[in-house]
Amino acid sequence: MEFAGFERRIRPGRGVGTADTYEQSELVICVESLRGHHDENISYTIVIKPMSENSQDKKIEELLSRGVDEIIDTKHLKERLESSDKLRVKFGIDPTSPHIHIGRSVPLLKLRDFQELGHTVCFVIGDFTGVIGDTSDKDAERPMLSSDDVAKNMRDYVEQAGKILDVDKCEIHHNSKWLSKLSYKEISEQADIFSVNQFISRDNIRKRLDEGKRISLREVLYPLMQGYDSVEIKADVEVGGTDQRFNLLAGRALQERHGQQAQDIIMNPLIVGTDGRKMSSSWGNTINITDEARDMYGKVMTISDELIIPYFTFVTRMSLDEILKHESELSAGTNPKDIKMKLAYELTRMYHDEPAAKDAQEYFTSTFSEKQIPSDVRAFTPKEKDIISVLIDAKLVESKSEARRIIEQSGVKVNEEVIADNTYIVSDGDIVQKGKRDFIKIVF
Repeated sequence: MEFAGFERRIRPGRGVGTADTYEQSELVICVESLRGHHDENISYTIVIKPMSENSQDKKIEELLSRGVDEIIDTKHLKERLESSDKLRVKFGIDPTSPHIHIGRSVPLLKLRDFQELGHTVCFVIGDFTGVIGDTSDKDAERPMLSSDDVAKNMRDYVEQAGKILDVDKCEIHHNSKWLSKLSYKEISEQADIFSVNQFISRDNIRKRLDEGKRISLREVLYPLMQGYDSVEIKADVEVGGTDQRFNLLAGRALQERHGQQAQDIIMNPLIVGTDGRKMSSSWGNTINITDEARDMYGKVMTISDELIIPYFTFVTRMSLDEILKHESELSAGTNPKDIKMKLAYELTRMYHDEPAAKDAQEYFTSTFSEKQIPSDVRAFTPKEKDIISVLIDAKLVESKSEARRIIEQSGVKVNEEVIADNTYIVSDGDIVQKGKRDFIKIVF
């Protein structure tokens, strides 16, 4: 690979198998893995030139359009992107679950787009707001979490975000650092900016009021907290879902109150989960970026066909030309399953690697398409022999009620035969299957 303008020599033993980032003035280019293409006895010269003006314009245009539902203010943000300004781009996430799912990857991928253009990503972990709870996307009050639960949930968040972002170049913040220190006076001054009418005019809040459901005062305060994060971060841009619109606008208002320039906002569409509802850990319909490769591939294959192109567009970085090609193939009558398998492969490759994606695809094909029992079924010795205890012990279900429900729905098989009896007793060598993807072999 040779490009005029910038030279760097990689010597043997320097971790050639990993991605390296090179910078020159406005340039940020990622040189992909050289694994499998190097000789330990020679060094490699990679020469890089700054991207062309056309390439820069294309990247900006895609940043402002791909995975974007609304921008405030488009003209202002585009002007700043086309200038030499280095922007501070904020995204906050509350640790309400131990896993970051691919619905969250939409703003994270947008952050990466900014990062690749040389801007600073400010990743805010809501260890304070996570305790309070945001109900922007809920039709009922979210229960408060304990500080211990939040601490446990966020333990691996930076590592998970690192599957998408270059976290070494991010600013990592925890909003308890400033929110826990605010006085009643300061909170009152912030609250004075907003009216109760503004809060209750939101669709989900209005609906809850009309239905006579409780709305706590802490829910009213949540947007102030998220907004004040932008003041502390001095954010130039904040990214978030469309359900966060009120909170994102609160950031603009609070910044202006504190003498800062109001942040621009990029809102992304919300991703639909495996059950057709908004992807949410609360509903258990997520595809997590920490899922094992085979599980990830299998989950993607369960989404409805109409989600194939939106998933390609929003949660991958496959080229838009390639996505248009897949869209044309679907319109021409190609079996959606074939295109969905390419989507499942791409997502699995993104969060694992090529060999893992290939293995997951082969596993899916042999297990589900050809209806074969996997050759590497997990051996398991249960404490009890009844089927409900087996499902719980093997962690295939979380409770007896869930086990009974799945059995009633014909979701459990033993040796490929559907089990309808909750008291069924397993034997040594039995193959127990729950749903389409989970298998264990009973060993006594």
